Amino acid sequence: MEIYIVGGAVRDRLLNLPVKDRDWVVVGATPDDMLAQGYRPVGKDFPVFLHPDTHEEYALARTERKVARGYHGFTFHTSPDVTLEEDLARRDLTINAIAEAADGSLTDPYGGQEDLKARLLRHVSPAFAEDPVRILRLARFAARFDFAVAPETMALMRQMVDDGEADALVAERVWQELAKGLMEDKPSRMFLTLRECGALARILPEVDALFGVPQRVDYHPEIDCGDHVMRVLDYAAAAGQPLAVRFAALGHDLGKALTPADVLPRHIGHEEGGIAPLSELCRRLRVPNDCRDLAHITVVHHTKVHRALELKPETVLRILKDCDALRRPERFLLMLDACLADARGRLSFENAAYPQKDYLRAQLAATLQIDAGAIAAGCADKASIPATIDAARIAVISKCKEEWEED
Repeated sequence: MEIYIVGGAVRDRLLNLPVKDRDWVVVGATPDDMLAQGYRPVGKDFPVFLHPDTHEEYALARTERKVARGYHGFTFHTSPDVTLEEDLARRDLTINAIAEAADGSLTDPYGGQEDLKARLLRHVSPAFAEDPVRILRLARFAARFDFAVAPETMALMRQMVDDGEADALVAERVWQELAKGLMEDKPSRMFLTLRECGALARILPEVDALFGVPQRVDYHPEIDCGDHVMRVLDYAAAAGQPLAVRFAALGHDLGKALTPADVLPRHIGHEEGGIAPLSELCRRLRVPNDCRDLAHITVVHHTKVHRALELKPETVLRILKDCDALRRPERFLLMLDACLADARGRLSFENAAYPQKDYLRAQLAATLQIDAGAIAAGCADKASIPATIDAARIAVISKCKEEWEED
């Protein structure tokens, strides 16, 4: 019975990165052997056990065979005869197919250490093509490590897409991997990798459609709408924004892909035009409500936020109410973060001033100080309550605007 640390823990240690979780593989043992030593079984599809003291997962060495399309279309074989090399052979990438023994020695039959040095993502074997989730995982690793993809691996992923494997991905797993990729240091690498192999058009056609769509050069010197969205996304990531803001950054300009050709490079009405593709994307991938709702108000209101300093107090109040900012101020502030990323996610605008964010924060704070309950209690005519409250709010917004202009 031999025990090895495998996968990401070994990879991250070799990259001098913090090791978060350790996965273990056990060679030469049976389930009865594990039970006899106090391990607790937890695996449903194949034998996985929890260590009696550390509660870390220990999996018996196994091989696998593809029997049906999709993520769950595998059968697994475990026995004491399965070797460490055979277990490593079923893993996705060479950098994840390195094992470390208790004495620190490494087993690296597929050249993972060399690929780490070369900053390269390469598949271990043709079996990579049997699991479409591996396309998403590889793209996520590209975003995490900023590694290149080996040409033969990119060719294999293109073939997988052409064969329809990407179409077999289930929504929950797609969102799970996309959410992880959005939280990486350079999330644009994930989407560009998916686009290069053709998977983006299958998984996120609404985003893929932005590439090649021109914009006004005076506002957007970037290559196209797709390039702009990638820059916005990376700006949000560099600022350490949460998942909902990053998703809003990804989806804020989806309406531009629907602009009629005779209108280009202008994008009149792209805000309202972006509602339908965003809604379809969120429905298809079952995007969590917090991400969906923040993206929605960002799509609709981001250009108004950019013009905030020009807006009348009545318009500012309308935006606050339309965004439900008076009941959910924190979400409104997150939208402002997404708008800041949009403004600075442009070539040569990365450090541009954006007073709109602080201005609207101040307007929201001033409006929240209005005691609507007290105003309502003081109104003899109940029908006049809404207008009276709005008048009070507009008054403080007007005062805040005057003070801002004076400063």
